Amino acid sequence: MNDHYRDTRKIDPTRADRLGDNTPNNNNRVEIGPTQLAFAEWAAAGLALPDLQAMRRFRWERLTQAVVARGYAGVLLFDPLNIRYATDSTNMQLWNTHNPFRAVLLCADGYMVIWDYKNSPFLSEFNPLVREARSGADLFYFDRGDKIDVAADVFSNEVRRLLAEHAPGNTRLAVDKIMLHGLRALEAQGLQVMEGEELTEKTRAIKGIDEIKAMRCAVHACEQAVALMEDFARTHVPQGGISEDDIWAVLHAENIRRGGEWIETRLLASGPRTNPWFQECGPRIVQPNEIIAFDTDLVGAYGICTDISRTWWVGDAAPRADMVYAMRHAYEHIQENMQLLKPGAMIPDIVAACHRLDAPFQKQKYGCMMHGVGLCDEWPLVAYPDQAVPGAFDYPLEPGMVLCVEALVSPEGGDFSIKLEDQVLITETGFENLTQYPFDPVLMGAA
Repeated sequence: MNDHYRDTRKIDPTRADRLGDNTPNNNNRVEIGPTQLAFAEWAAAGLALPDLQAMRRFRWERLTQAVVARGYAGVLLFDPLNIRYATDSTNMQLWNTHNPFRAVLLCADGYMVIWDYKNSPFLSEFNPLVREARSGADLFYFDRGDKIDVAADVFSNEVRRLLAEHAPGNTRLAVDKIMLHGLRALEAQGLQVMEGEELTEKTRAIKGIDEIKAMRCAVHACEQAVALMEDFARTHVPQGGISEDDIWAVLHAENIRRGGEWIETRLLASGPRTNPWFQECGPRIVQPNEIIAFDTDLVGAYGICTDISRTWWVGDAAPRADMVYAMRHAYEHIQENMQLLKPGAMIPDIVAACHRLDAPFQKQKYGCMMHGVGLCDEWPLVAYPDQAVPGAFDYPLEPGMVLCVEALVSPEGGDFSIKLEDQVLITETGFENLTQYPFDPVLMGAA
């Protein structure tokens, strides 16, 4: 059989010029995306794919509307996740978090400009909503040395001139995160710098139809990877010599195999290292008949975060009664708190009505009861009653929000912790739990 160039140059030779997510079926394209493995698994699961062109327009329109609603001339973005939201383009995402070389300006009329790495302006060409690509937003000392002020003046002057053209007479510019020289230079241009994170966090909090489809796909891919990690742990830990890092590496590898991007933390621990929680994954050899607990914090397909937690008992012996009780208590905690979720519910009311953990678990409970999620952990945060700050989150839940419901049951001075977390969509009538991964039946006392 002959292999034709028209087929070998495609990501999926069985499809025409567009993939199911409405992106080019071009094996050599610049735009990143899911792999054939992910597409095949989603098809087998009957999942609907997002239309990425529609998703990008939805995000661009929401950001533009947010700028206009606040009376701003534009919003200037440096946070890589905000840039991803605005443009759906990526460039060395983790390196960019501590060497901020990218920026995006979205003007009140919708005109959008990206400043990218000087040798890679082509990385956003796939998105026609990005009208210009420039360079020169790198305002950090490693790159600019003792002439940062000069670079900042040049960059800020470009921003001022763009705003004068696309929002004439308006000098109110929202900025999310910026280096010190950049802030001073913008203000020296006569611009009034406004709070940008409030704008971006609230904009990103409401997911559109295609973002929800993308999240369903991302969650499914994550859970496929978690299942392979669990199988590896249950198969190899009893044989000895398997470290926490060996187990954690499976999740990383399987995420990448499906077109995922990175994992934000190293939160997998075993045995006594689960208490206190937040010890990072390390070289400890996991022993049979121990707990393994983890939090995915995984940025997966389409750049969507899947943030779920599970705790497993790995071994032939039965877990202790106090472990089973803690597991059931954690399960009860997230299930009861989930029932409080519905559109219109005020966050302070959810805080007041929440399930209370037993006294021995109070001191080491999780840092929040729930939090938003999208491209990463996002606004809003739902605190526990003793941690809530009056007035910080006096907002109602809205359809399209996605919240992660947390439980950390960790006895003070104990030798184990239970970590559970589900990712939940607020619907028009209530909620939908997007997380399908089962809870360990042995730790639940059912097996």
